[in-house]
Amino acid sequence: MPRAKAGIIRRLQTPTSALPTPITPGDPLTEPLSARPLATPLRPSACPGLLRIVPALDGGICRIKLPGGVLSADQAFAVAAAAERFAGGVIEATNRGNLQIRGIGASHDALIATLLNAGLGPKNPASDDVRNLMLSPCAGVDALQLFDARPLAERILHTLESHPRFHELSPKFALSLDAGEGLAMLEHPHDLWLSALRVEGEVLLGFGLAGCPGDDSPIAAVTLDAGLDLVIGVLELFLEHARPEQTRMRHLLQEMPVAQFLDCLGERLSVPLKIDQKITTWRRSPIQANAHVGLYPLARPGLTCVGGVVPLGRLDPSTLRRVAQLSLDIGDGELAMTPWQSLMLRNVPAERSAVALDGLQAAGLLCDADQALSQMIACTGSAACGKGQADTKADALQLAAYLQKHGVSQPVHLSGCDRSCAAAHVAPITLLAVSTSRYNLYIRHADQPGFGELRGRDLTIEAVGALLTADSRSYTDD
Repeated sequence: MPRAKAGIIRRLQTPTSALPTPITPGDPLTEPLSARPLATPLRPSACPGLLRIVPALDGGICRIKLPGGVLSADQAFAVAAAAERFAGGVIEATNRGNLQIRGIGASHDALIATLLNAGLGPKNPASDDVRNLMLSPCAGVDALQLFDARPLAERILHTLESHPRFHELSPKFALSLDAGEGLAMLEHPHDLWLSALRVEGEVLLGFGLAGCPGDDSPIAAVTLDAGLDLVIGVLELFLEHARPEQTRMRHLLQEMPVAQFLDCLGERLSVPLKIDQKITTWRRSPIQANAHVGLYPLARPGLTCVGGVVPLGRLDPSTLRRVAQLSLDIGDGELAMTPWQSLMLRNVPAERSAVALDGLQAAGLLCDADQALSQMIACTGSAACGKGQADTKADALQLAAYLQKHGVSQPVHLSGCDRSCAAAHVAPITLLAVSTSRYNLYIRHADQPGFGELRGRDLTIEAVGALLTADSRSYTDD
């Protein structure tokens, strides 16, 4: 690898639980990158990135941020090759539509080179942390969208990558752009969220701070052509007013009232903010539950999306290759990763949707929401995380088998500690580990903070299963 490129790759000392295959000269997986300036040093952070591999009990973690959650089949093949060659073969679907490779051994440079050569890295290495923009996995093709969000999203991502000031944002600082699609994650909180709404025949872009369109109404709106200026203005204002320790929008708003933030924002925008009751009382229509599983109709007649849940968020290289090949054979040659830790084949001819569905199932994905495991979220747990109090993935498999036997499919989140890494929103049912295979059971409640109402302490998996099957309907009310 050229010296300038190697300079930006931080080699963290990680356990080498996955020994890489020896590199041979001329190997296409380790060919030099095309010349581009990559000598910018990376800032310290506990969050993994593509260029910053962070340690865990099972080896290093590399996070691949996907624009709009989309990667091509060729890029999927590259991820599979990198995970197999330089890591332990574990690929994770994240709750923001990205991918992670776990169990990385000593060959950090070679793994990163493989991913960069596949076009999976940032244009500017200093911008990798801030490419946090969530879209619908059906952006641009959804039948219910009010506009195609992809051009605006591309401009926002370009701005995040090309403006050095924005590289100061925390790796956790995140944005979402909702164009009114029928398939969209509305519950994940974001520092800035944008949501399309129609007022008196005009499509506007409502926005909110430190929240989500599933819970909140917009604080104001702008015309669609002012969307990029709005994003720039909000981010510049945050960086100007937030102290170094105030890394998220919610931290700033604890001291700076929203009304004051809006006043400052209005002074720097070239178009007036639209603030009236029709906007500030508007609520986003909910989406159909589990719409990401199975078949989802698209705007263009004769085409559909076919989606499958990645069991407990984990893929192996063989599965990813099979799905990527399926996208070439039946879809549009791309995979759309979703915030529900699932993936979708888009633009599949309706007459071939059954073949696509069978293909995803044969690859190991869960394509029926009645499968209990399709409703399970589990963090890495004690098997690979030093903070985990229980082996959450193993316990999730046991719980799913119990519920499946009793004909129950419930949305359950198993968290190894109170950081709740696996779920960005509060799930209807949360199991918080307190020791090996023992959990506190919480039920989401609109009037209670955190995970919700505590319904059981120090429960075994069997006890949790018995409670959830006793009256499954009572655990889905908010």
